[in-house]
Amino acid sequence: MKHPDRTPCLLAATALATCMLLVGCAPLVVGGAAATTAEVAHDRRTAGTVIDDQAIELKAFRAIHKDKTLASQSHISVTSYNLNVLLTGETPTEALRQRAAEIVRRIPRVRRVYNELVVAGPSSLTSRSNDTLITTKVKLALFHIKGLKGFDPTRVKVVTERGNVYLMGLLTHEEADAVAETARRVGGVQRVIKLFEYID
Repeated sequence: MKHPDRTPCLLAATALATCMLLVGCAPLVVGGAAATTAEVAHDRRTAGTVIDDQAIELKAFRAIHKDKTLASQSHISVTSYNLNVLLTGETPTEALRQRAAEIVRRIPRVRRVYNELVVAGPSSLTSRSNDTLITTKVKLALFHIKGLKGFDPTRVKVVTERGNVYLMGLLTHEEADAVAETARRVGGVQRVIKLFEYID
């Protein structure tokens, strides 16, 4: 039986891969999360740091869930930005709250842990859905900020827990003030917490 010549297919695949690399469409995949090179180009973090942040989040998730007591009794969200890790959610005791932070501090490359876990029962699905809605509204509101040369709202990481909005990113002081003020005006926001790193 004669086998078909696969050379044209291989050439086409090679050309496509080369094209993707040249135009910046190739995905960077870490732990199941993907960031396109176009997105990385808008980020003030280096591409390596973006990958490190994704890896830290995955390692933290796995490490926390290895602790059966912590995992079964708590609701914990992990967000890493520029190697700074934000922990939000609820855990039933202060001891477990501190244990979660210590687990994350031991992860390589982590520079700082913001432990915003509260001692309480897990939040309801309604509360979490409301937080997701608030996050979306804040992100959309940031696109309406005008008059800041070079400002890119996609550089701001927004995390909402129980109506409290946490803002992370590498920003100028002027950008940070505008972002925080915009977030405060969004309906449903209880409090705005700035965790920015300043570049000026």
